[in-house]
Amino acid sequence: MATKPPAADIDESRVHVTRPPRVAVGVPAVLHALQIANEQMGVARSVQTLLRVNQKDGFDCPGCAWPEEDKRHIAEFCENGAKAVAEEATLRRVGPDFFAAHSLDELRAHDDWWLGQQGRLTHPMLREEGATHYRPISWDDALALVADELRALDDPNEAVFYTSGRTSNEAAFLYQLLVRGLGTNNLPDCSNMCHESSGSALTETIGIGKGTVSIDDIHEADLLIVAGQNPGTNHPRMLSALEKAKQRGATIIAVNPLPEAGLLRFENPQTVRGVVLGGTPLADGFVQIRLGGDQALFQAIGKHLLEAEAASRGSAIEEPVLDHDFIAAHTSGFEAYRAAIGEVSWSDLVAATGIAEDGLRRVGEAVRTSKATIVCWAMGLTQHKHSVATLRDVVNVLLLRGDIGRPGAGVCPVRGHSNVQGDRTVGIYEKPSEAFLSALDREFAFTAPRAHGFDTVEAIRAMRDGRVRVFVGMGGNFVSATPDTAVVEAGMANVRLTVQVSTKLNRSHVVTGSRALILPTLGRTDRDRRTGADGSAREQRVTVEDSMGAVHASRGRLAPPSEELLSEVAIVSRLCALVFGEPAEQVPHAGNSPHADWAALEADYARIRAHIERVVPGFDDYEQRIDKGRTLHLPNGPRDSRSFATADGRARFTVNPLEYPVIPPGRLLLQTLRSHDQYNTTIYGKDDRYRGIHGGRRVVLVNTLDIAALGFAEGEIVDLVSEWTRADGSVEERRAPAFRVVAYSTPRGNAAAYYPETNVLVPLDSVADVSGTPTSKSVVVRLERTENTR
Repeated sequence: MATKPPAADIDESRVHVTRPPRVAVGVPAVLHALQIANEQMGVARSVQTLLRVNQKDGFDCPGCAWPEEDKRHIAEFCENGAKAVAEEATLRRVGPDFFAAHSLDELRAHDDWWLGQQGRLTHPMLREEGATHYRPISWDDALALVADELRALDDPNEAVFYTSGRTSNEAAFLYQLLVRGLGTNNLPDCSNMCHESSGSALTETIGIGKGTVSIDDIHEADLLIVAGQNPGTNHPRMLSALEKAKQRGATIIAVNPLPEAGLLRFENPQTVRGVVLGGTPLADGFVQIRLGGDQALFQAIGKHLLEAEAASRGSAIEEPVLDHDFIAAHTSGFEAYRAAIGEVSWSDLVAATGIAEDGLRRVGEAVRTSKATIVCWAMGLTQHKHSVATLRDVVNVLLLRGDIGRPGAGVCPVRGHSNVQGDRTVGIYEKPSEAFLSALDREFAFTAPRAHGFDTVEAIRAMRDGRVRVFVGMGGNFVSATPDTAVVEAGMANVRLTVQVSTKLNRSHVVTGSRALILPTLGRTDRDRRTGADGSAREQRVTVEDSMGAVHASRGRLAPPSEELLSEVAIVSRLCALVFGEPAEQVPHAGNSPHADWAALEADYARIRAHIERVVPGFDDYEQRIDKGRTLHLPNGPRDSRSFATADGRARFTVNPLEYPVIPPGRLLLQTLRSHDQYNTTIYGKDDRYRGIHGGRRVVLVNTLDIAALGFAEGEIVDLVSEWTRADGSVEERRAPAFRVVAYSTPRGNAAAYYPETNVLVPLDSVADVSGTPTSKSVVVRLERTENTR
């Protein structure tokens, strides 16, 4: 029997605050996960589903991209993974009756939590121009409508195709082929908003836009620096890997503006130690750094290492600090880097980080004495104006010690979505390489476009300016995930047709173009049977890539929530057949079209994998290497052979002028972040128990001294007003109303609040240099008393 969705939004006026805990997971996490699973799925379905999460014969968790070890635990999931699975495998349904009962205006009045709680979408739905409600539409008519709009474009660049990180390799590969067959590279994706800075910095310095470590390296590391990341909430299974490293003698240093319970103490619910004996303390040191001060920290580490090297020369016991053999054989640019760091003053490094010189040197000394160091990071390092420079300096430190390409050492950008890295690998990228495009041309007998397309920010600008007629979202929740909410919503209204391929209701379904389609699709947990030309139905599997370049199969086992659902592969295959079917002149502006048997690809995903194998290096023997639960490890030059696909074939030291935010008087620097009951824009509840917040999300975390200095009191309701200074000196303001002030342990001058509620404050044009990533961790704000409380 289906459980009932919530009847009304939660009253956030009753939010209350308690002391944040100093321990994560444990029995409370298990109980909370089981509670949500039971509410969404019921007891029997919960057991049936959760025991297949991340198993070799099961399905990949739709949550984060943390890898599994080869030997799996019977319960290979975390609290937030269980929540993600429960939300997808829910018994709640959103069908034609729901849309008949709720107008778009009514749905827009609800928050993201309420929308997400309504359940799985069951039928294709169309909102006609001017209509107040969605109505049902057949699949044939829905896909014909999309194909007609695409064929009618005057220019293929009038269409934008967004991708969420949950899309499988097979669906993503077909999707990019559809887009390039139309004649555009407008393929923005969630990477643009999250880890694009990582890819930009790593490609430039080590020749690959991915991390260089495996799960075994995490276990073998001597030192792990976890910077700008909260694994207890965002990647909870990482805590088990850190615990194993800790038990093997590793040192862990946490670098973050906020103390996070997951890095203080971890109670592993799968061990006696975690349940009965108080768990494992993880972080040996907590560096409470100012927002945007991470580049200065890594320059300080580099400066300490270089000074220690100079001091050791001529000493009684000369002990090299740097790995001179590695530097000489595998790197370039060292002398320029050494000279530049020598010019940086310790006083500037202290000012940027908010950490005293002896504290900075302690971190540097930990790196000097480490036999193998890994640096892990997430959004805290990637969403600042100088993020790419920061990550170049992370690489500089590791190169000094030869900590790339040997066991237990390397760079570890921790991805969010479970296949965001895989989507990029198989072609979801607005700036594809010539090698990839040439291989695609050969495989499908056409000529793909070479001009770069829109990233996420450029796509929003184009919609804002009326240059986009069709928007297609393959998963995700574009409206709530992107910066500058008011601009995004206005841009969506400019689009002639918006298409959302989705599993669940979200805000992108209620903020639409003139016409809008919802195309409901299968999720990771759903059984996927496709019918071939002979009339027989065969179960399909898809593949995903984790944060560490390992590819494995995923196969859902649950009966789909509706017989009306199509897989993402089926949706894209049928669109390709409609758009590229004979005659090819159906797409006059493209000049040519890719050639493939679209019906055969829909019927058998192994055929898609065969195409991927011939186009993308590293997928040799694809089908065999994912069979029977095996994992395909993609090649990684820096890790595998210390080979670097850079311009000179060497890892590159870089010179990066020191940058850090300067906060105007009377203002705060705000970071947007997730609560513990949240995964990206999917909100499971209104609590953040690891930060002591209960029953509400419209809170702003501020240092107690700043609250007093700014003339406010804890518990007051304030508006957050962001201030962004344009190049011409003019100041733009944006407002997010009615946030409760909460005293919290954050550095002076820094504040934090949850997204998507605060995305409205992030200026569209405030982006990271080089990568174009929105600066969501670096927003200058002032507090104003909310109008109705003055």
